[in-house]
Amino acid sequence: MGVLFILTFVTSIVGEIAYGPVLTDPNYITGAGADTRVFLGAFMELGLIITNIGCALFLFPILKRQNEALALGYVAARIVECTFILVGLVSALAIVTLRKGAGGADAGALVTVGKSLVATHNWTFLLGPGLIDGLGTGLILGWLMYRSGLVARRMALFGVVGGPLLAASGIAVLFGLFGSGPGTTPTWQGVMTVPEIVWEAFLGLWLTFKGFNPSSVVLDGPSRVEGPADYAGAPRALVP
Repeated sequence: MGVLFILTFVTSIVGEIAYGPVLTDPNYITGAGADTRVFLGAFMELGLIITNIGCALFLFPILKRQNEALALGYVAARIVECTFILVGLVSALAIVTLRKGAGGADAGALVTVGKSLVATHNWTFLLGPGLIDGLGTGLILGWLMYRSGLVARRMALFGVVGGPLLAASGIAVLFGLFGSGPGTTPTWQGVMTVPEIVWEAFLGLWLTFKGFNPSSVVLDGPSRVEGPADYAGAPRALVP
């Protein structure tokens, strides 16, 4: 699980860097292009999707022993986040396809379409990793880890606090309170993402090199020994 969390960092960062010109150059769709970089970025984002879902699947059996509803909510948040990432990935690949196969099309029209696809990618990044991730990996997972004590509670607070801050920064950009829209990184938005970054980086390193706190792991079966008090007031037919 720790390695998967670390890989989410690696794939997301490398993917964003690899996309480079396709997201920043408005004339990329009519130029020579750097398609290999776009394919690398798409491959990295596919890896991000796999590692995100892997984190959720590995954690669910453990988290459900704390609170099954919240554990399911965490898995759902990861799936929604990955759906947004997948839409953004397809948008970037569509730009490459148009650049290669629309040689006789009007250049101005191609640029407009290219900008629309880039805007789609930026919005999916804002709504997925920039908003849903704050609710899922930040708030829900942070709260479950804090309540369970599976990792250091002081560090889990970074998720409990940082998750809502990340989601709030995404909402602020959505309504134009920070910057003019996706694709920008205003100062306040960057500051509000720091606690979530600290939380996810800590979680990956902690699980990789230390693991869960053994004293907090809940094993399968009843969490305590049942006694006569557990059946007080129960119908006589149900009393063993």
